[in-house]
This record gives sequence, structure tokens and C-alpha cells, in this order.
Amino acid sequence: MGQVQTIAIIGAGIMGRGIAHAAALGGYRTVLEDLLPGTLRKAETEIRANLDKAVERGKVTASDADSAFGRLEYAGSVEEAAREADMVIEAVPEEMESKIEIFTLLDKICRPTTMLASNTSSLSITEIASVTYRAKKCVGMHFFNPVHKMKLLEVVRALETDDDTLAAAVEVGKRMGKEVVVIKESPGFITSRINAMIGNEAFYMLQEGIASAADIDKALKLGLNHPMGPFELVDMVGLDTRLNILEYLHKSLGEKYRPAPLLVQYVKAGRLGRKSRHGVYEYPEVVSK
Repeated sequence: MGQVQTIAIIGAGIMGRGIAHAAALGGYRTVLEDLLPGTLRKAETEIRANLDKAVERGKVTASDADSAFGRLEYAGSVEEAAREADMVIEAVPEEMESKIEIFTLLDKICRPTTMLASNTSSLSITEIASVTYRAKKCVGMHFFNPVHKMKLLEVVRALETDDDTLAAAVEVGKRMGKEVVVIKESPGFITSRINAMIGNEAFYMLQEGIASAADIDKALKLGLNHPMGPFELVDMVGLDTRLNILEYLHKSLGEKYRPAPLLVQYVKAGRLGRKSRHGVYEYPEVVSK
């Protein structure tokens, strides 16, 4: 198994920039790609700010933060980012078509030894890998938002993922400071499958007028010791993202995952959460998309 030294991250949105932060802090040469220069600049600014906050809180030393920031590079095309990478982590939106498009391109431009990982919260790694000629070197790496704070990483073994690729993904996760769980591919993996059901049931309760959103959130935080309520969480993740996950789980696993009509209605209304400044709750302050 070749040692991973350079990691490319495709997509510099909220998840991509968080993965880049963790990869650089883990000691990897890290290349973050996005087609939009403004998104790359925003990512660079945010990573620097988060590293500085970590120093202030005593989580990392100033020297380690500066070294991590120095390991970050930025690219305006997939080809530029992935050409020399040992591992590429795709972090584009949670849509099968987008991920297949990226993997098809990566398979053409990457070296034969390069491993390809998808940061998906529910989609089939086997299906994504099937468009490549390197299915054995494809794996799922499900990070959690915010990546620089959340400790869990779900590493997902697809039908053809080989032992070396799986081991490499686990090692990368550990060097990023994550607690790693290894999962045999199944729709929704562990966390998305359970969390989607909790969040969907919360929407059904809200739709039925059983309680207010604030009281449902309070009940789960104080009664079940959840750090965030289901509506606080879905506003952070994005209602559109949650709906995509539920639609996929409904198709794959059946009626118990049918999206609540109120969730569908909110998404149609453009109430997507923090990124649109209005989801279940309102966010009048300016927030990053």
C-alpha cells in the first residue's frame, strides 16, 4: 500500500474547506479545488480564521497552525488539483449525477494508483465507483459538519473496495484526528439512516401541530441529551440536502423514509436553512453559503 502524501479535495464549499482544514492539520500536502475563485478565497479566509480560533482555545499550537496553513494549496480546475494526488476526496453537493460526473473525470486524469473517495452521507459508493476503471480504489469517507470540530468519520466499504484502499482511508481519517468507524455499504450508512428518520419524524410532528419547533428541539436536547435539536441540525445541514437523503432512502429502503410533506413544502419555498437565512427558523444575519 502506497503512503498517502498529497490529498486533493474537489469542491471548496462548507464540507470541502473543512476536509481541507483537517487534512492540512494532519500533515498532508492539501490541494483544495473549486471552479469559483470567490469560493476559494472564502475558504482560505475561513480556514485561517478557524485555525486561529483553535490556537486561542489551546487546541493546537501556533506553530502547528501555521504549518498546516502552509501545506494548503488552491486550484481552479479538477485537473490541476488531482493530477499529482495520492488520494482525491470529492465534496460536491449530494447528488448522484454530480458525483458520477466528477468520478468519471477523475478516473481519466488521475494516476492509476490514486485512490478516489466520496464524501457522501447516503449515496451508493458502488454505483459511483462503477463509472471508473478503478472500483477497487474507490471508498466512501463521510465527514460531519463542521469537519474541523466533529470527531466522527464513517469509512464506507463498497462492493469492490480492496483492503489497501480501506486501510488507507482509515489511516487518513486517524491522522486528521477523527474517530473512524468502518461500514459495509448500505443506504444512509449508520448516522444518516438514523438521523434522517429522527428529523423526518420531527417534521411530521410539527406538521401535525403536536408542538412548536423550539419545543421539539428542546425536548430532544434535554430529554435525550442530543447536542442539537432536529430542526437546529437540519437548518445547519440544509433542508434540501436532508430532502435528497430522504428521497434516496425512501427509494432504497421503503415507506418508512417517505419525506414529510412539510419538509418538501419548505424546500419548494426556498427555506433551505442557514444558507438561505430561512429554514425552520429565521437567520437575519448574513451567513456563508
